Order: sequence, then structure tokens, then C-alpha cells
Amino acid sequence: MSQMTRDRDTAAPSHPAVKFLTAATVGAACLLLSVLTLTGTVIALVVATPALVVCSPVLVPATIVVFLVTCGFFFSGSCGLAAIMVLTWMYNYLTGKHPPGADRLDYARGQIARKAHDMKERAKEYGQYVQQKAQEATQTQAS
Repeated sequence: MSQMTRDRDTAAPSHPAVKFLTAATVGAACLLLSVLTLTGTVIALVVATPALVVCSPVLVPATIVVFLVTCGFFFSGSCGLAAIMVLTWMYNYLTGKHPPGADRLDYARGQIARKAHDMKERAKEYGQYVQQKAQEATQTQAS
């Protein structure tokens, strides 16, 4: 059994926790963005209403405000929908139902793990090289 396989076997219990934390973070971020956009849209509507009353040519400013409010509500709703879709996908992935794109995610995770292992080996080799050069330098200075 290779070192990499043993490392993967010992680290297996933490993967669901990391996946859950990632899903929760992404979902919470999307929901937070949705709530902030909705709040900003409502505040903008409240602030813009007196300006519309003061500025008498009503049709153009009212059209602009209605357009902006509609865009804000659609954006807020789409962020909320995206959050729900991400959480659903992550739930399906964590329960092993293999949602679309899961194979690409697993492939990318494998690639990252291989690169990390390669970099660890390179760092270890370079550390040994530097240590050897340092020993040679101290030996040449001593003589």
C-alpha cells in the first residue's frame, strides 16, 4: 500500500465535513447576497419615492425606478434560487446520488491531491539538498 493511499484512507472521515462546510458557506453567501440585494432594493425604493414626488415630471423617473426595483427583485430572487440550487446539488453529491458535474469535481480533486503530493516531495528533496549544501559549507569552513 503506497503512502498516498494510506494518507487518503486516514483522511477519508474529514471529507464529508469539509464538503458540508463548503456547501454551507456557498449557500450562506448566496443567501446573504440575496437578502442584501433585496434590502438594498427596498431601501432604494423608500429613498427614491420622495425624490419622485418633488421632481414633478413623473413618468420618466417613475419608469426608471420601476425598472430598477424590478431588476433588484429579479436579481435577489435569482441569487436565492442559485443558493437553493447549490445546496440541492451539494446535498445530492454528499449523499452519493452523483449529480451532473460530480465526476469533473472528483477529477479536479484528484489532480489537486496529486499536485500537492508532488510539491510535498519536491519540497522534501529540496530541503535535503539545502541541508546537504549547508553541511558541505560548514565542513569546508572548518578545514
